[in-house]
Amino acid sequence: MNTEIQEFIEISDLISLMNMTCGFLSALLSINHNFYIAAIFMIFSLLFDSADGLVARKTNRIDEYGFGKNIDSLSDIVSFGIAPAIFLYAFSLANASYLIVPTIIVSLFIVICGVLRLTRYNVISDKVEGFIGFPIPGIAIVMASFYISGLFNIYVALILAVIISIAMICNKSYDKFNNLYLLVLNGICLLCIILQVPLYIGSANVFALIVLLTSLGYLFINLIKG
Repeated sequence: MNTEIQEFIEISDLISLMNMTCGFLSALLSINHNFYIAAIFMIFSLLFDSADGLVARKTNRIDEYGFGKNIDSLSDIVSFGIAPAIFLYAFSLANASYLIVPTIIVSLFIVICGVLRLTRYNVISDKVEGFIGFPIPGIAIVMASFYISGLFNIYVALILAVIISIAMICNKSYDKFNNLYLLVLNGICLLCIILQVPLYIGSANVFALIVLLTSLGYLFINLIKG
């Protein structure tokens, strides 16, 4: 069947491509050791990823062939798999070269678990409520907010990366993050991070710390619940 791509692509798919673009730029920035801006671009990826689903619903997207679902997942693996993996690798290469081998292993583990997580989601998304396993954008927002918080530690980051990667492929049920107050609070915090609004406790960026703690709370509360 000779079907033109124009028959598939919608506005929401262009937003997914913006998500992927930000993830790609984040990886390039990490390679060039611009870690703060790389973290900001991971946040932009998260915002575009949140927006594509909203736009698809508002425009009554009919995704008969699964084009939107697939372009979203392929974009996600760039932004939330490869980008944080490259971020950790580049940071270790620049600041802790003695950890480069374990960092490569952890980075590869992130990408593998991300691919498995997204593949499973595409297969079962129409059959279950919420999420099975930790949503993949979580690892990018944890790494980004951890770095921007000013408290970043490569040892802790590698441990968190392993835990989050395992959580992505586990069989734990994760409810959708629907707490309106926390969504608004985190949205404000992300905007303040992007605008670089200065609010610190000691050396810690308060806005990034709130996002980090919220993300970790969502990770661990759902992971340990029965």
